[in-house]
Amino acid sequence: MADPRSFSSLSLGQPWLDNLAQLEYREMTPIQALALPAMLAGRDVLGQAGTGTGKTAAFGLALLARVTPRSGRPGALVLCPTRELATQITDELRRLARPLPHTRILTLSGGTSVQRERASLEHGVDVVVGTPGRVLDHLQRKRLDLGAIKTLVLDEADRMLEMGFVETVGEIVRATRPDRQTLLFSATFPDAVRTLSTTYQRDAEQVVVPSEEVAARITQITYATGPSLRDRTEAVVRVLGHHRPDSAVIFCNQRETCDDVAMGLAAAGMHAVTLHGGMDQHDRNTVLLLLKNGSLRFVVATDVAARGLDIDDLGAVINVELPRDPDVLTHRIGRTGRAGRTGLAITLDHRGDPLPPPSTEPHELAPMVTIAIQGGRQDRLRKGDIVGALTNDMKIAGTDIGQIQLAERISFVAIARDAANRALEGLTAGKIKNRRFRAYRIQPPR
Repeated sequence: MADPRSFSSLSLGQPWLDNLAQLEYREMTPIQALALPAMLAGRDVLGQAGTGTGKTAAFGLALLARVTPRSGRPGALVLCPTRELATQITDELRRLARPLPHTRILTLSGGTSVQRERASLEHGVDVVVGTPGRVLDHLQRKRLDLGAIKTLVLDEADRMLEMGFVETVGEIVRATRPDRQTLLFSATFPDAVRTLSTTYQRDAEQVVVPSEEVAARITQITYATGPSLRDRTEAVVRVLGHHRPDSAVIFCNQRETCDDVAMGLAAAGMHAVTLHGGMDQHDRNTVLLLLKNGSLRFVVATDVAARGLDIDDLGAVINVELPRDPDVLTHRIGRTGRAGRTGLAITLDHRGDPLPPPSTEPHELAPMVTIAIQGGRQDRLRKGDIVGALTNDMKIAGTDIGQIQLAERISFVAIARDAANRALEGLTAGKIKNRRFRAYRIQPPR
């Protein structure tokens, strides 16, 4: 009898199973085991699951199973609340879609070129992932046809409703075919989410992953601190010095607080950068890239990063101050302990345990350095081409090569700090696939 947590227990073909094995998906997470059988059978699903539970892969496999590549019109649409989350979902769908050659997946979100999106839509796409405002804009301008959508996903529905997207989402949903499959995922089930479900879903199967199951992997500590920002910044320095996480996101409620805390950490010899809505999209993307691939250790963020920050191995979350909404605290804490790993969540409050003693040991720099290569998928570059050039021509050890991310016209490769200068010199002077590409080091935004 097949293991019910094994992907082989599902009605997936061997190419899909082989790809999942290559992606190191060894067994289904609870949300995948509960939701995938119903979704693959065509049922509507209302799923409650926090971040890091594997829900993107769950709905991704389900929607890709119903997509016909190059059919002329998109067959699946994923709506989500933020640009960052849209980008991360697109990246995951592209990895999952390897058994479907020529599947075109497009992100539609603010902060990116409308003209480039329009050109991609004119050439035809199979899956659209986007934020409600930008998707509706293309829809109203007759650039996007949703009449062939077989699967609609509303991800982080509670957050979309909090951001005031209810009417926008409704207008988009009404442009899709009435017999579509609708998959709705939310970390919480307020009345507004249940209304959304009853309005747009048919006989939805409800699946819930208990928050206790996720919380059990996360060690939560509250430390007592004074009320001033100086007190709290000094507390963050002591906490980081004591626990010494490999990486951490430090949450504040206001942009100005983020800037002050980051400056305080820098004065203590801890390099940190900010992440908040006052930054332009390019800088926000750079921070997320560097944090995800190990080129940055500490980020001080507002809740713009509490959703859509998809890092499997984030060492710790620190709450400099409590958010007004308890659900926001849940989302912050859910940034650590993802994908079955353990995590650490620390909250500073006037009540709690005494702060740990200050540490005199200096903090090490991030272990990796990111190098940009001005060539990407449109230049027919593959990850294997970059690895081959680094290992064979430039004699960089394979263990010194970290994550590689390919975009249309640019690629990013993380290199161990000790080998970074040698790799950059080799990429600048050498060739990849018999072609020269400009290469340079990516610096965190200031």
